[in-house]
Amino acid sequence: MTFKRGSFILIDYVARVKETGEVFDTTLEEEARKHEIYRADVFYEPMLVVLGEGWVVKGLEEALMEMNVGEKKTVEVPPEKGFGRRDPSKIRLVPLRMFRGETGLRPGARVEYRGMTATVRSISAGRVQLDFNPPLAGKTLVYEVEVKEEITDPLGKIKALLHRRLPSVPVDKFSLSLESGVLTVKMPGETYMLDGIQFIKRGFAGDVLRFLPEVSKIVFVEEYARRVEAKPEEAKTAEKPEEKPASEEPS
Repeated sequence: MTFKRGSFILIDYVARVKETGEVFDTTLEEEARKHEIYRADVFYEPMLVVLGEGWVVKGLEEALMEMNVGEKKTVEVPPEKGFGRRDPSKIRLVPLRMFRGETGLRPGARVEYRGMTATVRSISAGRVQLDFNPPLAGKTLVYEVEVKEEITDPLGKIKALLHRRLPSVPVDKFSLSLESGVLTVKMPGETYMLDGIQFIKRGFAGDVLRFLPEVSKIVFVEEYARRVEAKPEEAKTAEKPEEKPASEEPS
C-alpha cells in the first residue's frame, strides 16, 4: 500500500551528485564519516517527512509517494525536480575590496554579500565572481532511500514533530497527554532556558495544529517548586552522662 499526501514517514538516505559521485548529504553517520562529510552538530537518524509538504526535493518526494514501508529504492532526480537549473543572471562580479578583511576567501567558499549567500567562483583582477544559485542547482541527484516506518497514531506524530523541532532533548523526557482536543506538554527542566525555546515551542505548536485536526489547543507546562533544604539532625534533648568504671571492691 503506497502513501498519500499528509502521510508521516521516517526515511534513511544517501544523496549523491550523479556527475561526480560526490556524497553531499545522508542520515547515516557511518556514511557521513566514510565520505568525510560528518558534522558533530548533526543528528544522524531517520528523517521525518510529511509527504506533500516539500520537506525533501520534489523528485524524491514523488518517488516516496509510490513506496512502501521497508522498501529501498535508487531515485534519480533531474535538476528541475531537485534544486533547479542554474540561472546565469544570478552570477555577478563584485569588487574585491567589498571583502576586505574576509578570511578564507577562495574559489568554492560560501560567503555573505548584501544579506545573501553565494559561492565564490573565481578571484581575479580585483574582482570576485559570485554565484547566487544554490550549490546543487543544475545537477542531477541520486538518492539511495529506504522507508523505515510510517507513523499513523496521533501521539506518535506529535512525538515525531517535537523531536524534529528539538532533537537535542530525548522526547521521552517530555510528558504528553491528549484529552478532549487539548494537548498538554510538560516540559523537562533542561529546556526552560534553552536558546530560542519560545520559537521552538511556537514552531512545534504550529506543526501540530496544522497536521493534527484532533488537536485544538496546546498547553505547555513548566513546574517550579520550592526547594526544601535538608533539616539538620535534631539535637539530642539530653546527653547521657559518661559512665564511670565501677570501683574495685577491697579484697
